[in-house]
Amino acid sequence: MGFNRVRGLADWLALNRDMAVMVVAVFLITAGNQLWTKYMPKYLAYLGAGIWVIGFYGFMEQFLGAVYQYPGGLVADRLGAKRALVFFTLVSALGYAVFLLADSWQLILVGTVLALIWESMSSPAIFALIGDVLPRDKRAMGFSVQSILKRLPIIVAPPLGGYLIEVYGYRGGMRIGFAVSIVAALAAAFLQEKFYTPRTRRSRGFESPFSLWPLMPASLKKLLVSDVLARMASYMVKVYVVLYVLDVLGATPVMYGLLVSLQMAAAISSYLPAAKLADTYGRGPFISATFAAFSLFPLALALTTSPGLLPAAFLIAGLREIGEPARKALIVDLSGEAHRGKVIGLYYLIRESVTMPAPLIGAALWALTPRLPFYAAFLVGSLSLAFFLATRPDREGEGAEDKYY
Repeated sequence: MGFNRVRGLADWLALNRDMAVMVVAVFLITAGNQLWTKYMPKYLAYLGAGIWVIGFYGFMEQFLGAVYQYPGGLVADRLGAKRALVFFTLVSALGYAVFLLADSWQLILVGTVLALIWESMSSPAIFALIGDVLPRDKRAMGFSVQSILKRLPIIVAPPLGGYLIEVYGYRGGMRIGFAVSIVAALAAAFLQEKFYTPRTRRSRGFESPFSLWPLMPASLKKLLVSDVLARMASYMVKVYVVLYVLDVLGATPVMYGLLVSLQMAAAISSYLPAAKLADTYGRGPFISATFAAFSLFPLALALTTSPGLLPAAFLIAGLREIGEPARKALIVDLSGEAHRGKVIGLYYLIRESVTMPAPLIGAALWALTPRLPFYAAFLVGSLSLAFFLATRPDREGEGAEDKYY
């Protein structure tokens, strides 16, 4: 009876063997990265970088996030998810090693080129794996479980990272975090190599991203427009949030870490019920709620005048995740099977390419006044929600795989 209950719970959570391996690997890598990643803009400033260098770091994140997406999908289709994800994990571990040895902000930028391999290239492979091993009516739940396991470490790791910085200083605290990331990535690579079920994609040839554009259904293109606007809003302020909280509002590193923990706790509490409802009744309302929160979070920060008011803003930030499993599931629903990895890679290539200037726009607005990029992000995020509500691409998701492929 106990075994049957466990199997029933695993089935409800869409956790088969490959899903379990994937979410544990994501958990390990995230647990290491979250000790330091939220503090990286401040660490760059500690190493002597100015606001434009920090803006360029944000630009690099967007640029690499864009150019890595399609190759990530191509590798996933060519090698299969198992070998692709192991490869991405090991290359990122090299990037963490560069961070560990770096004594200048210039080397941090070099290490970023390697470290972002996992974060960006692995996305199409993870999407393809979920599409391969789960039926349509379990995909939102699959993405939800993956998102929960990815974000659970964010409840604990950022405050711990802030504590390490306060005790050992920025250099010592960040280097401890980099060392933990290396160990976690190697453990994740071993786990994936040993336990993933080998699975080779059917599409092996190389296709230009331009040749795949006609294969992307109109409904997926509509979703892409809304997603681009929401991410533009997010990326305009992403690397400046820690500077705003620490330098403008006067919070401590530990307090900032606790705010990130609060944000993640709010996100995690919404995942399972929202995913189950999205799989059962439709994706649209939850995706709408996500786009609304993308606009309200920067507005809440801009209106905050003291550290004591920050928890409310970070609760809103947590609500940005309420529709993420539904949005990702809708992307998989609409991407078809024959070229799933590459179509998803193209989707993210376009999204990250178009949003690439956002951190530099944020830097220019910050130079005028620190609150200005947050007000601008609110306006852009509001456009995202308005476009999604006007087009409702989720209504075209039913039967999309049969319709387009």
